[in-house]
Amino acid sequence: MASFVPAESNPTRDAAFSKALHGSDATDKRGFAAILGKDKRATEAEVSNYFDFWDNKTPGVETEQDKKDRLDRYTTLTNAYYNLATDFYEYGWGSSFHFSRYYKGEPFYQAIARHEHYLALKMGLKEGDKVLDVGCGVGGPAREICSFSGANITGLNNNDYQIARATNYSAKRGLSHKLNFVKGDFMNMQFKDETFDAVYAIEATVHAPTLAGVYGEIFRVLKPGGVFGVYEWVMTNDYDASNPEHRQIAYGIELGDGIPQMVKASDAVEALKSVGFEILHDEDLANKGDEIPWYYPIAGELKHVRSLGDLVTVGRMTKVGRSVAHKFVGVLEKVGLAPKGSQKVGDALATAADALVEGGRKNLFTPMQLYICQTGSLTIEAQSCVAGVCRFWLGFVNFALCYIPNCKERLDAVPLNCKLSITVACLHTSYKEPDTAGKFIHCSQRNASQLLF
Repeated sequence: MASFVPAESNPTRDAAFSKALHGSDATDKRGFAAILGKDKRATEAEVSNYFDFWDNKTPGVETEQDKKDRLDRYTTLTNAYYNLATDFYEYGWGSSFHFSRYYKGEPFYQAIARHEHYLALKMGLKEGDKVLDVGCGVGGPAREICSFSGANITGLNNNDYQIARATNYSAKRGLSHKLNFVKGDFMNMQFKDETFDAVYAIEATVHAPTLAGVYGEIFRVLKPGGVFGVYEWVMTNDYDASNPEHRQIAYGIELGDGIPQMVKASDAVEALKSVGFEILHDEDLANKGDEIPWYYPIAGELKHVRSLGDLVTVGRMTKVGRSVAHKFVGVLEKVGLAPKGSQKVGDALATAADALVEGGRKNLFTPMQLYICQTGSLTIEAQSCVAGVCRFWLGFVNFALCYIPNCKERLDAVPLNCKLSITVACLHTSYKEPDTAGKFIHCSQRNASQLLF
């Protein structure tokens, strides 16, 4: 499959801007310290850059060109979003930027880790596996899955700031020998074909302009028989884009989470199959009838809190907590301690939180549509040989039916096991010995000719 070439990509420019925005010592700061430590002029520029995609482009007002711009410039959209939102995420959520299921009595961070363990378990990750984390954030899931499974993990990310933080956190955990983080576009990966034993993505590929594009690249870099596991953000099949209320919910998620375009679960399935994946497991983990809903932390439902630590984490997301943070950041902006636009970023994240909760309650959205998929067991060379076998037989049968007298009757007279043996031999040899598959193609041609003439 041809790689998707982004409309704009300038790694040198991105790295220079990231350093100007976050500073050279950015990895040493977290939470509000990191937010306040950003360069004010660079922050204002990035805020303007991001909200140019959204301001005055609400549902009912936005045009098809507005939507197309977000898809065409997805690298700029996503990079700007995470340059602005990463520190807010770490302050309010931690280093694993994803949702999870919650069991009664289970602490927040334990649930987050279990969600990551479950994916690794379903994928069958094991010691020594070479694994790719697509859209790795600041490396929270990679560190947890590495510790859980023993796999060697490469994190792929297009945001320089997150890569620096992921690398720093992993070194502090003593995992630098098992983890590495590289900059790259998941629509146009720099890895060679058939590089990884397994690939996973946790709530990340939703940022792609087309799911078929990113899934196709994942398929390409997987070894034959490799496994792909993903927690996908999708609108459920109950979603109706022509319904204004539904569209407003999807728009709120897009605006507040830096997403070019939300799609439905059926679109994700179609995209996986279109690039060649076999779907082994397809399940919406948000629709399991859990007593505690996946969105409880951002809904601020304190009744589910089970520890003092959770009270602090969830308390930040209540309406009261968000209101206090909103006013506090506003004051910091006015006195010049926080860059202008910080409050606007916080408001966008709050908009997303409200939309996510509403989407969850109405069963219009899920952040954990789990797909476990597998590539075929043939190498790319073997697949080419098998395709050659199939093309030959189709061409030969077509020729025979057109030009050989009484061909259909003669074919009907040939024993079925004889007809199948040639094709099976070709396919078997294509898999076991791709270099000699051509010999069987010629052999099958000779045998078929002898049967017909």
